[in-house]
Parts: sequence; C-alpha cells; structure tokens
Amino acid sequence: QVQLVESGGGSVQAGGSLRLSCAASGYTYSTYCMGWFRQAPGKEREGVAAVDSDDSTSYADSVKGRFTISKDHAKNTLYLQMNSLKPEDTAMYYCAAGPLCDYDPDLYNYWGQGTQVTVSS
Repeated sequence: QVQLVESGGGSVQAGGSLRLSCAASGYTYSTYCMGWFRQAPGKEREGVAAVDSDDSTSYADSVKGRFTISKDHAKNTLYLQMNSLKPEDTAMYYCAAGPLCDYDPDLYNYWGQGTQVTVSS
C-alpha cells in the first residue's frame, strides 16, 4: 500500500519561506514521477512542481525561481522549498505520485492528505 504523508505547512508573512515534506512508504521514488499540487478555495487543483524518476524537474511559471522541488532517496522523502512567498500562494498543498510527469492531476495515482499553507500580506 502506497502512502504519502505531507508536513511542514503553516502560516507565514509575505516574503517568508516554508519547506514542505512528503514522506512515502510502500514504494521508492525511483519508480515514479513525484509532484506537488495546490488547491485554493473555489479553484481547481493546479500543478506546482514535479520531479521525474531521473531527477529532472519542472515548475509552474507562477513559482519558477521561488520554489525548489527535491528528493532524498535515502529517506524516501520529497521536499518543496518555498521562498519569497506571496498571498496568492495560499492553498492546500498536496504531494502525488504517478507514472508520468505532467500537471494533470488525473495522471497521478497516489495522493497525500494535504498540508495548509497560508501567506498573509
């Protein structure tokens, strides 16, 4: 059974930083694309960043240059370092695993429960 558990969310002021973690069990990161998604109230879930099995990364334009996705293979943990946070980054953040690296949520098989990020101005 694949399980993903996010942590690290919280409340920060604009310009601040947070690091999200996603601990995985039941498989290894080397076999899946891992992605971070977010969903704000009343909005659709959107892809934020993804890292493929070969460690290649991609980012949504809205976070490029501010967010960094990374993996710790030994710990089977995915991270999202978020710097220069803006109020529009406020959302529930989810990690997900799937066979293809894309920002379509339907392509991901496994999801965590989410962690809330709130950025105040």
